[in-house]
Amino acid sequence: MQQQIEKPAHSSPRLKPASGGSLIVDELSLHGVDRVFCVPGESYLDVLNAMYDEPGIDLIVARHEGAAANMAVADAKLTGRPGICFVTRGPGATHASVGVHTAFQDSVPVILFIGQVSREHRGREAFQEVEFRTMFAPMAKWVAEIDSAERVPEFMHRAFQIAMNGRCGPVVLALPEDVLEETADVIQSLPAECIALGPSTGQIDRLGDALRAATKPVVIVGGTGWEPEDCRLTQFVEANDLPVYCSFRCQDLFDNRHLNYAGHLSLGMPAFIKKRLEEADFVLAIGTRLADIETDAYKLMRNTGRTSTLVHVYPDVLELGSVYLPEIPIAARPTAFMAALAPLEPVRNPVWGKWTAGANQDYAAFSKPSKPPLMGFVDMAYVTQYLSESLPENAILTNGAGNYTVWLHRYFRYRQPLTQLAPTSGAMGFGLPAAVAAKLRFPDRISVCFAGDGCFLMYPQELATAVQFGASIITLIINNGMYGTIRMHQEKRFPGRIKGTELANPDFVALARSFGAFGQLVERTEDFASAFDAAVASGLPAVLELRVDPEQITPEARLKRH
Repeated sequence: MQQQIEKPAHSSPRLKPASGGSLIVDELSLHGVDRVFCVPGESYLDVLNAMYDEPGIDLIVARHEGAAANMAVADAKLTGRPGICFVTRGPGATHASVGVHTAFQDSVPVILFIGQVSREHRGREAFQEVEFRTMFAPMAKWVAEIDSAERVPEFMHRAFQIAMNGRCGPVVLALPEDVLEETADVIQSLPAECIALGPSTGQIDRLGDALRAATKPVVIVGGTGWEPEDCRLTQFVEANDLPVYCSFRCQDLFDNRHLNYAGHLSLGMPAFIKKRLEEADFVLAIGTRLADIETDAYKLMRNTGRTSTLVHVYPDVLELGSVYLPEIPIAARPTAFMAALAPLEPVRNPVWGKWTAGANQDYAAFSKPSKPPLMGFVDMAYVTQYLSESLPENAILTNGAGNYTVWLHRYFRYRQPLTQLAPTSGAMGFGLPAAVAAKLRFPDRISVCFAGDGCFLMYPQELATAVQFGASIITLIINNGMYGTIRMHQEKRFPGRIKGTELANPDFVALARSFGAFGQLVERTEDFASAFDAAVASGLPAVLELRVDPEQITPEARLKRH
């Protein structure tokens, strides 16, 4: 989703000098920012002081900078506007870096503001001083330090412009403490805008010719820049009877119940999906970078340009051709591209009808649990299927990283956009902060976090944030007493030599209740539904600890006993 920031009718100069901190808050307001995530620090007290007089900006105070940054990422995914996070220098910035990396790999617009030591102390390794331009350079689109209050509007406009355009991503701005105190008379900037990109008529004509010549076409969708209300993707694939695959953790871009849906390009990609991608003679990739996960470590679609045609649609020209060489590279946001496809005549009576139907049938069989529920433990296949069938269509599901996500990705059917928040960067701990941000953004929607026991313990303290701000999220802790993904790989490479992957966990129910949240232990599959209903009815942030079989490491694979 990408929303353009509305321009005001005019901008006017200040009638009196203002501090750098006040100018920053004014620019946030000008750019439509209504929520900021932070952990407070003395290095940017002037900004906090200015926010005191700005009722239009909601300040959400997290308990850890990494969580605050992840909340900003999640909020940006849901709104299409840059997520905003403030942290203090040194330790605050290093903690927040995980959110910057997630925003970069997920192509999400985020602006991280970091308090910095005063200009007169720079370069002396003063207290908590870090050279942020060096630190964040590999994982942000732009890193800068505002060197005077007078230049605040310039830096702020550029930060929003860079974060929102091309391949969206994070920007980092350092704020020297004395710059925030300094006063200046300035004119506000203008709101940043998304610069329109789109295909040429010739490219659309070539795409149509290639599609008409195809016998086994596929469509792959992913990334950001989609408008959730836009139904032109569905109209296009229906008109041409095309199979649609969603890239890693972008399953909510296309209704998983649709007869044209073919599956999810994920880690551990099933053989039937690999086979179809290898056989495809026309690939239309929209919004996705076609990274290693979507291409099975760059092994799939190696025939593009020889026996198949690749049409790659992406908003950043630097990505087009960087790995795969598309015959038709199109620099455009997904929504603009879909609009440009409207005049294209659909293929009449396409020859690939059985191809598309078979792809959907393979997915349908794969996404339905084939075994009865496990006895003596909570069966995650049943849990996920139950939620898929009972949750409202607009429920938001979040997760971090771990083998527990395999059940969610396989058995839950996403029905509409803005319902999946998951890091393509594979960052543990993302789920809980993301669920909090989602519930605050959409209070009337159910927000459910899936988290392994190890994943949850990355940011358990954010239950306090949920309680403080009234975010009644529901967190499912899938407890198998280990770092499951690492244990799985450890068992494959070094069978029986378990080291470093076992976990001694707290009493999760007691921990939840200590924060003022609802907590309940679930040890049997048949008890899950009533426990979930009780969590919803509590009206509180809730934790359900699900005891699962530690040997059932994926839906199909079991660890050996030693």
